[in-house]
Amino acid sequence: MLTFMRVQFAALLIMTTSLLSPTHGASADTRCYEMRVYYAAPGKLEALNSRFRDHTVKLFEKHGMQNIGYWMPLENKDQKLVYVLAYPNRQAREASWKAFMADPDWTKAYKASEVDGKLVAKVEVSFMTATDYSPAIAPSLAAPRVFELRTYTATAGKLDNLNARFRDHTLELFAHHGMKNLAYWNLSAGEKGADQKLIYILSHASKAAGEASFKTFREDPKWKAARVASEEKAGGSLTAPEGVKSEYMQATDYSPTK
Repeated sequence: MLTFMRVQFAALLIMTTSLLSPTHGASADTRCYEMRVYYAAPGKLEALNSRFRDHTVKLFEKHGMQNIGYWMPLENKDQKLVYVLAYPNRQAREASWKAFMADPDWTKAYKASEVDGKLVAKVEVSFMTATDYSPAIAPSLAAPRVFELRTYTATAGKLDNLNARFRDHTLELFAHHGMKNLAYWNLSAGEKGADQKLIYILSHASKAAGEASFKTFREDPKWKAARVASEEKAGGSLTAPEGVKSEYMQATDYSPTK
């Protein structure tokens, strides 16, 4: 009887450990992500950051939006603010924004901040879904570091091949060469370019460290072999000409990711 109980306990322990393992039955990230790029009006970038710092970020959270991160390019010639929000789904996103825009606290902050003119000249919005190989996407603190936003345009019909190469090879090689994988997205269905875009964020100790890591990554025989094999299988390059864009960024002081 005692032996039987020990066996049963061992089996239960194994089952419990398996269930608690992060690799067991991990549910897919089905959230709706929104990347917003604000181009500040001339001379208004600091005022825009102040409005986010003092009002917007808190009001977003109040209305059910999760702040993932806020960044500005290191060389910010265009006076940009880039940020990512997460929602349970697209319907929740629409409801949250409706409530946010109607909030008297937002109306008051908005009007007060624009007494001397509009703060934003242009807004770009992209809706995204996490790839199945993305690390868990959540705010994180590991400062000091810089961030790199990379956008790939796949050759027509080859986005699945590009995602497969990242899933099977690239992420592991990035980590091997000292890059931190933070988040990987494709554009949501219905977005312009949804069948061609891969958007992701890495972090590095510095811009120089990031450039050095990419140099050793590109020289790695394992990467060269994976690239050749993936392109042979797909019948050509997986990215369109001029289809890789990179921008180094720094987190704002109010960003939950630093």
